Amino acid sequence: MCGFAGFVTRTLPEDTRDILDSMGQAIVHRGPDAAGIWSNEALQVGLVHRRLSIQDLSPAGAQPMASSTGRYVIAFNGEIYNFRRLRADLESEGVSFRGHSDTEVMLAAIESWGLETSLSKFSGMFAFALVDSHKRTLVLARDRMGEKPLYYGWQGSTLLYGSELKALRVHPDWRGGVEPQALALLLRHNVIPAPWSIHPGISKLSPASLISFDLTKLTPGQCPEPSRYWQLEQCFAEQAVGSFEDCSRQLEALLGDVIEDQMVSDVPLGAFLSGGIDSSTVVALMQTRASQPVRTFSIGFDEPGFNEAEHAAEVARHLGTEHTELYVKPEDVLELVPRLPELYDEPFADSSQLPTFLVSQMTRKHVTVALSGDGGDELFCGYSRYPSVLNRWQRRFDASSLARRAAAMVPEGLAAGVIRTLVPSQRKRSRLAIGHRLKAERAMARAGDLSEFYRQSVSFWNTPECFRHPVTEGGYGLNMPLPVGVLDNSMKTLMWRDLNWYLPDDILAKVDRAAMACSLETRIPMLDPRVVSFALSLPLDYNVKDGVGKQVLRSVLYRHVPKEMVDRPKQGFAVPVGQWLRGPLRPWAESLLTASVFAKQDYLDEGVVMAYWREHLEGREDYSAELWGILMFLAWLEHTGG
Repeated sequence: MCGFAGFVTRTLPEDTRDILDSMGQAIVHRGPDAAGIWSNEALQVGLVHRRLSIQDLSPAGAQPMASSTGRYVIAFNGEIYNFRRLRADLESEGVSFRGHSDTEVMLAAIESWGLETSLSKFSGMFAFALVDSHKRTLVLARDRMGEKPLYYGWQGSTLLYGSELKALRVHPDWRGGVEPQALALLLRHNVIPAPWSIHPGISKLSPASLISFDLTKLTPGQCPEPSRYWQLEQCFAEQAVGSFEDCSRQLEALLGDVIEDQMVSDVPLGAFLSGGIDSSTVVALMQTRASQPVRTFSIGFDEPGFNEAEHAAEVARHLGTEHTELYVKPEDVLELVPRLPELYDEPFADSSQLPTFLVSQMTRKHVTVALSGDGGDELFCGYSRYPSVLNRWQRRFDASSLARRAAAMVPEGLAAGVIRTLVPSQRKRSRLAIGHRLKAERAMARAGDLSEFYRQSVSFWNTPECFRHPVTEGGYGLNMPLPVGVLDNSMKTLMWRDLNWYLPDDILAKVDRAAMACSLETRIPMLDPRVVSFALSLPLDYNVKDGVGKQVLRSVLYRHVPKEMVDRPKQGFAVPVGQWLRGPLRPWAESLLTASVFAKQDYLDEGVVMAYWREHLEGREDYSAELWGILMFLAWLEHTGG
């Protein structure tokens, strides 16, 4: 687990090494153990790598690393879990090795089998920059599911790339700025999905993609189109064989093998444990393969309805893990919130970023690597919104839905008054609150297919009412065309959509930035390609029964943990942001919601935003999700200057 950055320019400056060093220092948290710098004047390219030593702690594992022939140089962030098997295959073909790192195996594989074949064989999480001195190319690539980040783009006549934006920002040619389309997507979803970034001209490489730059034909401002080396939809086309019980046993064996691979480490290792289905399953299978109690970590809150720590502790006692927990107090959050723009690098507004960082910070005091249960909801239909959205879509032409759609089409000013008069439950709600909901209903009513219906249903701002100027939204995982084989009419549509945006752009981005800020490596067994392929091949009724998902995954867990211990309504990693914004976080928020801060940007309408803020403070509505995105943008703007 590491970080890297670099640049390509027409002529390497005399202070290239100093520039690369400063780019590396900007992401020192990703790799505090060592640094390496490499540049090539003939190719006009430079690389810097920061190392968090996990495997092969010797200098033989240092990066940037050259292949045995010198043809390739790589800077790599991540882990290849099957590198020992790949090494054995390469050794059987006569390849010899000088060290024991997965990086050296990657280079040998690329040299022996070619890049695309090697990518098809790598099982792990990764992002890398690869320089090929023969073809005179720079290739950037990212893992299948998007666990590791990678940014790239032009600033003037310099091509920049790296693990985090903060490494790019310290380059002398950095220009910055705000990309309005990215900001519109931030307010819609509270994250900025790939391929967008908050800065004009800078993109995120999408999962399972690579982009190749011909270093002899670079044109400033122009990037080639990325290509996909793996297609997620192929997994949907496969069909699992066997009964429910057969598939449950297959899943347990498969997930157990993957977890065993991911428990390999030369440094202390543990796991996050929330007490939910996913993390409990991972920990249970870890414990069956461990020679001593697994170290587990959880976080809790004193606020009712937001605490899962007690459930985690119960599961830990049953499994016999060595468990550590931390109860978060408002003052812990007060101290952390001002740091969020720096930690997350661009505006990011999933409020579970707060406990994710705090549990990572606590965990790093005890171990260097932690396994997590992320990915289970997307792969095994765990989200309650899936059956709910599908049911609403399928019933959109029944009487109640038609009435709701008709009401949504009434002019907003008139509709709010009519609704308050005729619907008793709405009489105490404000016109603003009713109008906000009507905008969402209008957007869903206009949806021509399930994908658009879902996109609108998971939006916080369905229309850019808080923007001062009209803004269009670009393409991303929720509005890109569905591939052949994924029909726009079922729950698998929603799964495919979330696997292409929510998982990589929200969940995995949140975990990567939080953990790496603490120099903690996280590993996610559910996202191993073997588990992904198997999970997506399962019949839907193996996952969902009576509106409750993850049935086959639950059946695996029930063989290790009593059903009644883990069967409860899903809480997620939620935090009481709504309450905190009215209490301990109010001074911080109001320091951003000022005329002087709004005057520094030309995107958000101060009057609209403040109307929502006042209603939230009065307790009339909970606008914490809508406001958190705005606050994270304003805080980021204050921190970086744009």
